[in-house]
Formats: sequence, C-alpha cells, structure tokens
Amino acid sequence: MVDTLGDFEVALNRTLAGLDLPPVTRALVERTVGKGSEHLIRSVLAHQLALPEVTAYGRVCHGRAEVLYEPAWLAYQKHYLDINGRFSDVYPGVIAGLSACRARGLAMACLTNKPLAFALALLKAKGLDGFFGHVFGGDSFERKKPDPLPLIKTCEALGTLPAQTLMVGDSENDAKAARAAGCPVALVTYGYNHGEPVRAVDADGFLDTLNELADCSSIGF
Repeated sequence: MVDTLGDFEVALNRTLAGLDLPPVTRALVERTVGKGSEHLIRSVLAHQLALPEVTAYGRVCHGRAEVLYEPAWLAYQKHYLDINGRFSDVYPGVIAGLSACRARGLAMACLTNKPLAFALALLKAKGLDGFFGHVFGGDSFERKKPDPLPLIKTCEALGTLPAQTLMVGDSENDAKAARAAGCPVALVTYGYNHGEPVRAVDADGFLDTLNELADCSSIGF
C-alpha cells in the first residue's frame, strides 16, 4: 500500500553511520526488505561488513555482525520511528481500491512483517488506518510470513475461512504464506519481491493497482 523504501533507506543509513559503517544502497534495501526488520538488519550488517572499504581497515572479525546486531536494532527502531512515513508515499490507486472494498462491505485486515508499532504509526500518518478492523505486525505472532500462522490468525480475527479470504501481497513471501494457509492470493506488480520478477510467483492473479480490487471476479471474488 505504501512505498516505504525511502524510510528504510534513511533509517538504515542513520543506523549505519552511528556504527561507523558505509551507507547502504537503495538497491540492496529493495532486495532485502519483506522478511521482517530483524532479517533486514542482519542482512544489511552482513553485507556492509563485507565491503572492501571495510575489510581493508581490518574492521571485520568472525561474528562481528552478530555483535553489532543488538545496538543496530535498537538504533534502527529509534531512527525508523523518528522518520516513519516522512520518506514514503501511498501508491496510486490504493485509496480507491480500499474504498471500493469497504463499499462492498468486505472486512479487511492489514498483516505485515513490519513491527506493529511501525505499522500502526505509518497507517495513521498516511490516512489508511480507518480501512482496517485489525492490524497485525511481525511481532504480533510467534512466527512471521511466509509461515502461514499470521495469516491463519488474521482469518480467525476476521471471522472468515482461509479459503474465502483473499490475501493481497507484493512478494513470493506473501504468496507462500497464502498457499500454506489455504488462502487465494493476488500480488501487486509494483512492490518489492526481493529483486525477482513478481509475475513469476505462483499466485491466483496480479494487480497493477489496488483500484482493480473493485472487480475481483477474475480470481473468484
């Protein structure tokens, strides 16, 4: 729903600067997001610590990324909350698509691997919070997507059967969770899919804009 790549980039680079590490590239962030903030931090640290300009000064040792993880995670949370939504934009068609679903009386929930506090603040900042009866983050359940548990629990909260609950996502991560939970899944074509073509993912349909949710007959809704 929201292009948050700018938020990730700024928060990560402020975190890395505090650790005296080189800034992350936007391309790396795009390939790495989607599996939760913990995974993002670990992946970025491992990548940045392996850069030639870092290893040339002998700053890398075995387990260095793990040593830096806790201070990096704490700093990242602070920086992200400070700038949450300031460098992000709602994708075109999102408001229209959500409004169309609400007009049809469809119950909606937001399920993300982003920490719940981040998600709630972002939805409010972008005026999207009023569309969802439930919001769940990556820390709301014992496991994250692509594990099916968060999606199964979301269906329970909505009072719907998985087979009758459409999962709308933007990556293979979302599709795997939906398949494992027994939900039909549609993927938007404009999000982040770890650098891979999203149309190659096993899904029931693809949306170029959420406004296409006004007519979901092509995937049985």
